[in-house]
Amino acid sequence: MSSTNLNHTIKTVLITGGTGLVGRELSQRLTSNGYKVTHLSRNPTQKHYQTFYWDIKKGEIDDEAIRSADAIIHLAGAGVSDKRWTEDWKKEIYNSRIDSTRLLKNKVAELNPGLKHFISASAIGYYGWDSGEKLVDESSPKGTGFLADVVEDWENEVDKFSELKIKVSKVRIGIVLSEKGGALVELMKPIKYGVGAPLASGDQYMSWIHIQDLCGIFSHTLENSNEGTFNGVAPNPHTNKEFTKQVASVLKKPLWLPNVPKFALRLIVGEMADILVGGNRVASKKVEDTGFNFQFATLDEALQDLLHYNGRKEKN
Repeated sequence: MSSTNLNHTIKTVLITGGTGLVGRELSQRLTSNGYKVTHLSRNPTQKHYQTFYWDIKKGEIDDEAIRSADAIIHLAGAGVSDKRWTEDWKKEIYNSRIDSTRLLKNKVAELNPGLKHFISASAIGYYGWDSGEKLVDESSPKGTGFLADVVEDWENEVDKFSELKIKVSKVRIGIVLSEKGGALVELMKPIKYGVGAPLASGDQYMSWIHIQDLCGIFSHTLENSNEGTFNGVAPNPHTNKEFTKQVASVLKKPLWLPNVPKFALRLIVGEMADILVGGNRVASKKVEDTGFNFQFATLDEALQDLLHYNGRKEKN
């Protein structure tokens, strides 16, 4: 769990992507820890948080959003798995990250160069499609492939905030487990109907993290003014086969089918199949060395928490 000692030099935290899966949970956590949380949105109508207008493609932001922020947590970006990877969608994945970060940096330089901390989401896609059984950490070289290239350029834009003498942090997010959406909910669907199966060989690693621990890493990074790059993954990655079996076990469902072959995945999702049949075994030691303690360090702990809670919700 994150530290309960607030960073008293920071009062207001501006979050981009605040209405997304991670943004919602993180906003609640920071609010409960005593911060004022504000959001950026193209449609600033929500009632829970003060929300300012921005439009990345038009290069527009409400100036007050930037002026009032002591720190920014940047989560915005087109969902990598939201659509089939057409050339247009790949451009959207790239541009939404690069252009939004560049826009924020330019506006901060103009309106609030004294901002104390800029913390950005990133992705373990930096390590490439498939790094095999090798344990990779923040010092490992960039891998190959579309996502690795996106992450490299994205992080380069984030690093430019240091030109303004602002603390900079990047959290390379793994597979986020939540009962409210994302990878776990999608994986559960075929298993619930008795047609679940590992993907391809099933030997590819899945570096996962419980959503509460991921939000804890962001909060811990903010509260302790930690700078640099940190992997947002739990300490115990599992292969796809192990992960699928564990989910089925917690759900008390059998796995009858043979593994789903790669060619079938390519027919269904196209080029995006590469991120399903590849994987990365990613280390969490660096963030642990900063004093962060995982609430859900093992997959069983995470699944017992999320799936039992999910089951109660479904019965109510």
